[in-house]
Amino acid sequence: MKEHIYTIPVTEAFAENKDKCPFCALAEKLEFDELDIILGAAMMENDVRLETNQKGFCNRHYNKMFGMKNRLGLALMLETHLESLKKELKTGNFLSRGIGNKSISRIETMQKNCYVCERIEDKISKMYTTAAYLFDEERDFRNSFAEVRYFCLPHYREYVLAGKRVLSKDGYENLVRAANEKICNYLDSLKDDVSLFCKKFDYRFGDLPWGESKDSVERSIKFLTGDKK
Repeated sequence: MKEHIYTIPVTEAFAENKDKCPFCALAEKLEFDELDIILGAAMMENDVRLETNQKGFCNRHYNKMFGMKNRLGLALMLETHLESLKKELKTGNFLSRGIGNKSISRIETMQKNCYVCERIEDKISKMYTTAAYLFDEERDFRNSFAEVRYFCLPHYREYVLAGKRVLSKDGYENLVRAANEKICNYLDSLKDDVSLFCKKFDYRFGDLPWGESKDSVERSIKFLTGDKK
């Protein structure tokens, strides 16, 4: 497979994250990069400012940006966003037909969109495809794949769907077989760890070693929903 812009981050994520879903690691880095960019030079670009005025951000990413060092950058972006909204949400005369419809529609648009979420989703969707091609064509990547402990369920789903779209029937079946085996093995061990965690609250099992069960609740949540910090 010819190396392109998404190959290196995907191969690095699989090679460097043996005990974590590699797609969670990719999403985490994409999120950090996008937030860093949007509060940096991109904030002053007219096309970016127009798009952020229109879409806004989800609560998670507003809070992420608020927690970063560039409060002034966030405030400047909010200044133009609020000015844009002030103009759009004015409903005019209260006797106007359909009063409030425009405002409701505008608010719904913001609720359904987030500039950062959409940027991340666009890039990681290409990374699913890249990872499917790499599994199909690169032996070194399959070796890294084999050493990854698990995929979280949301990213597992997107990964195999990407494989279905771009691989041959045999290639897709090979990917699903390998990924599903990894998921099932991890699910078995995770269930055992959670069961042991529960037992440790019963005095009769107080002498049992904890093994890997101490963080089994946290790991279960990450497996079921993804590692979202």
